[in-house]
Amino acid sequence: MAGGIKFSHVKPYHEVTRTVSDCGNGHHVSTVLNDFSMEMTGKDVEKVENAAGVIPRGTRINVTFLENEDLTMRVNAAAAVKRLGFTPVPHISARRLKSQEMLEEFLTALRAIDATESVFSVGGDPAVPMGPYEDSLAVIESGVLQQYGVTDISVGGYPDGHPDIASEVLWSALEKKSAALSRLQIPGTVITQVDFDVDRVLSWVAEVREHGVEMPIRVGVPGPASVKLLLGFASRLGISTSATIAKKYGLSVTNLLGKAGPDRFIRDLAAGLDPGKHGTVKLHFYTFGGFKTTAEWISNFSL
Repeated sequence: MAGGIKFSHVKPYHEVTRTVSDCGNGHHVSTVLNDFSMEMTGKDVEKVENAAGVIPRGTRINVTFLENEDLTMRVNAAAAVKRLGFTPVPHISARRLKSQEMLEEFLTALRAIDATESVFSVGGDPAVPMGPYEDSLAVIESGVLQQYGVTDISVGGYPDGHPDIASEVLWSALEKKSAALSRLQIPGTVITQVDFDVDRVLSWVAEVREHGVEMPIRVGVPGPASVKLLLGFASRLGISTSATIAKKYGLSVTNLLGKAGPDRFIRDLAAGLDPGKHGTVKLHFYTFGGFKTTAEWISNFSL
């Protein structure tokens, strides 16, 4: 392979076993991989059904709130997750909500299928709010979620920053959301955007703790996918993908047709984690490379 860069593949059984058990002085891989979560879109119901046999029961599966999805699609996806024995975590995109009535209509439909226990409150893409909620904090502090049985709220985290939001604004927002959830006595979790630089992620998690945020953190990682797709995904998110970071992750910019999985990233993350410094850290899988492909990869890597 050009430049000596190796791909991360699904490994044979004996190699997987060695990977899981060999993490230096940090966590075992099994520690961070235990109780992982996944993400689906409203269009992925059939894909989740096809992958259900290799996903542990009770796994948290986030259901997106995208512009090209409607209420029925989102609710049907959450219902499928519930029916298959997993835990649905519907997204609520604050700036996409045109009114409180729209939020309540969504929550009413989710409550009817017993899927309001856990939600992910995020600001969303629109630069200008389409309704009364400026950001995810406004949704959390509105009190509406609790009225519909929400008892667990996840929020976003950005180890590599956000292309449209200043760093100090991101830190302030995270601190305020953490404080609000603590005041409301609602357990929370931070789910991060993807970052391909494990050193940056470890540094960011440590800084989260220094800011007084003690919520568990689920580090976002992509499931196995083509190098071209992974680099394109990183570019759309505004993530820095220098040659050094690409090589550390296992991406070959000279062979875009190759496939890469997050095994090297997960192994290095586990080795670098210090419970006293980083607190509780788990994994959240973005499945744009294929839901079943990701589920099978996790199953094999967990052997």
